[in-house]
Amino acid sequence: MSEKLRVGILGGTGMVGQRFISLLENHPWFEVTTIAASPRSAGKTYEEAVGDRWKMDTPMPEAVKKIVVMNVNEVSKVASEVDFVFSAVDMTKEEIKAIEEEYAKTETPVVSNNSAHRWTPDVPMIVPEINASHIDVIESQKKRLGTTRGFIAVKPNCSIQSYTPALTAWKEYEPYEVVVCTYQAISGAGKTFKDWPEMIENVIPYIGGEEEKSEKEPLRVWGEVKDGVIVPADDVKITAQCIRVPVLNGHTAAAFVKFKKNPTKEQLIEKLLAFSGEPQKLNLPSAPKQFIQYMEEDNRPQVKADVDYENGMGVSIGRLREDSVYDWKFVGLSHNTVRGAAGGAVLCAELLKAKGLISAK
Repeated sequence: MSEKLRVGILGGTGMVGQRFISLLENHPWFEVTTIAASPRSAGKTYEEAVGDRWKMDTPMPEAVKKIVVMNVNEVSKVASEVDFVFSAVDMTKEEIKAIEEEYAKTETPVVSNNSAHRWTPDVPMIVPEINASHIDVIESQKKRLGTTRGFIAVKPNCSIQSYTPALTAWKEYEPYEVVVCTYQAISGAGKTFKDWPEMIENVIPYIGGEEEKSEKEPLRVWGEVKDGVIVPADDVKITAQCIRVPVLNGHTAAAFVKFKKNPTKEQLIEKLLAFSGEPQKLNLPSAPKQFIQYMEEDNRPQVKADVDYENGMGVSIGRLREDSVYDWKFVGLSHNTVRGAAGGAVLCAELLKAKGLISAK
């Protein structure tokens, strides 16, 4: 057995679970040793449990094919096999809240892709480049749970990654009002065109719950830790429309911003290019070297050309120009299942390991 930390994937047979498994192949710090899923998959090898539902572009890693899938509900049994878990379970919000806390109480850190705990006051919701300091709230959470090493950390919704990093880079110019329209890929719903044929050549102007997340979650990411909880920021108003488009991977955002200060285009671009955070300082394995790229071409960023920027962990911004109603407008693009889901959670786990919060049991 290597010195790598033993990782469990909860909900390993679904699309996000598959993305975790793909991203963790040959990871320098982590090794997938355990996969847990619903009782109907338990007892089968991972290859048998997934069958013809493997949705990644790359082949299923050989190292996981023969792993026998465990029952995700047998919490203590699964927890005994791992140092920490990634959670991508498909359950109701209340069931997810309960099972993630149950795992944490076995002294197993949980890094979750799910939305259930995003508004639990003492659970950090982390974009590692933006709010790494929010991990400070974990000590309060451990006291509440009665644990010494078990806790839950979550990552935010995939839709906010394409515009929130830019707004963060511009904080000193005090953005205070934002209109954003996101054009979201079908993989955000765990689908491919094969299993969602009605999306071909179609646009659906509604994604349940997405607009509220897109408006509120950036405020929590920009919040601060006070008295053992995270208090959301209240100095920016965001209004959002979220539209499903016939794209497999990649969420695009068109955003319009009002600033209290009066930046120039050159200053805004300079801030984007200079923006970095703890992952870059710590040289974490999954961290993009250049978190945000700015593209000068009028027709960029484009999903086909740019979604895989920095292995899908970077954010592409373009079309920054003055607006006739707002101050500035721009287009952003991020990979929704890499940076926006599993990759963002892996980077979060790397940060937690580097800060001493995840270690071998």
